[in-house]
Amino acid sequence: MGQDIKLTASDGFVLDAYKAVPTTTPQGGLVVLQEIFGVNHHIRSVADRFAAEGYLVVAPAIFDRAKPGVQLNYDQDGMQEGIALNKQTKHADTMKDIAAAVAAASEAGRVGVIGYCWGGTLAYAAACDLPGVYAAVGYYGGGIVNMLDEKPTVPLMLHFGEHDDHIPMSDIEKIKAAEPSVPVFTYPAGHGFNCDERGSYDKASADLALSRTLPFLRENVG
Repeated sequence: MGQDIKLTASDGFVLDAYKAVPTTTPQGGLVVLQEIFGVNHHIRSVADRFAAEGYLVVAPAIFDRAKPGVQLNYDQDGMQEGIALNKQTKHADTMKDIAAAVAAASEAGRVGVIGYCWGGTLAYAAACDLPGVYAAVGYYGGGIVNMLDEKPTVPLMLHFGEHDDHIPMSDIEKIKAAEPSVPVFTYPAGHGFNCDERGSYDKASADLALSRTLPFLRENVG
């Protein structure tokens, strides 16, 4: 269903991306933003699943400026390398790369952004700052609490685990208080509950979050 493509950011940087297209005419575009494990097997499968829902999906390899071709496993080595690579990225450059993915996905019409972990934080940033984005969904974005001075300008939905070792419930309450119009859902699960390749996967929570996400995308993207 998918293929590797190249994107060119506004500063001329060329990065890889995974593109998945539906078998029928796309009803909209969707940018899938990775965790700190790169555009790995799981993120590609997420892109494929959303393509099966009718979206033209682009998942940009936003580690490429630090190290190209990153596809990490969900183990301690993968975690440590992902954290190190994340520290080497610059937010402004990352947003340029996401903007290139939005432009590529826009061939299908309106574009939504959905991200997980680091990508969840970036989805919030995209909802605040990025032209061409019509809606955003963030899953367990730990950095969102530090960005609350920035306000989303498009519809936004957020999902968090109630037993997340990285995101305390106090942070989630701060987000709710700062953004009372944003639907913020919590689930009896830990960090990474949507990823079926992690030990923290919680199918019931993942299914419930998806059942809320899909109608949200249908309403705001197509």
